[in-house]
Amino acid sequence: MQVDLQYLVIEGNIGAGKTTLSTMLSHELGAKLVLERFADNPFLPKFYADSERYGFQLELSFLAERYHQLNAEIRERSLFQPLTIADYFFMKSLIFAQNTLKDDELHLYQQLFNIMHSTLPRPDLYVYLHLPPERLLQNIKRRGREYEQSIALDYLERIAEGYFTFFKQHPEYTFLVIDTQNIDFVGNPDDYLKIKQIILGQKYTSGVHRVLA
Repeated sequence: MQVDLQYLVIEGNIGAGKTTLSTMLSHELGAKLVLERFADNPFLPKFYADSERYGFQLELSFLAERYHQLNAEIRERSLFQPLTIADYFFMKSLIFAQNTLKDDELHLYQQLFNIMHSTLPRPDLYVYLHLPPERLLQNIKRRGREYEQSIALDYLERIAEGYFTFFKQHPEYTFLVIDTQNIDFVGNPDDYLKIKQIILGQKYTSGVHRVLA
């Protein structure tokens, strides 16, 4: 059985494989793919070098870019691509900002965020790929983006806490948390089929569902 979805989000911490899995699923299913455009952000390398100085500029630039992209691409439906898969959700902006900004900056940021967030569509299913921070660091080092190499273990832990706090605060959403530490959906076709079946093989109710892949 394959459930009928129109808007699927594949999320996760830095290095969890969300973009890879989103791309694999979209290619197989013929879905519209929405990938976060972060590579050209001029503040990202500066932020990793000096987070206190460039945090507010980085978070505001991501907020604006994510809103414009999702507002345009999620609302634009196609008869030929009824399913849209995105490798991030707008709430990501607030989760990262809470770990970056000072209290006065965060207060202003959250006002802007709330206005934008209220106008965006809600995903039919929100998938979160969970890996321990130690594994995330291994993946980050393996993919070799220079500006990511200074990311610390405790930063990844705080980001993960932010995601799980978000899940608890929004019972109206449908969350599927998949522990992927025992599978390799990139290198092992059977593992890919397994995670695809977990995501698409049944209809989930609202709330948080946890699965060990």
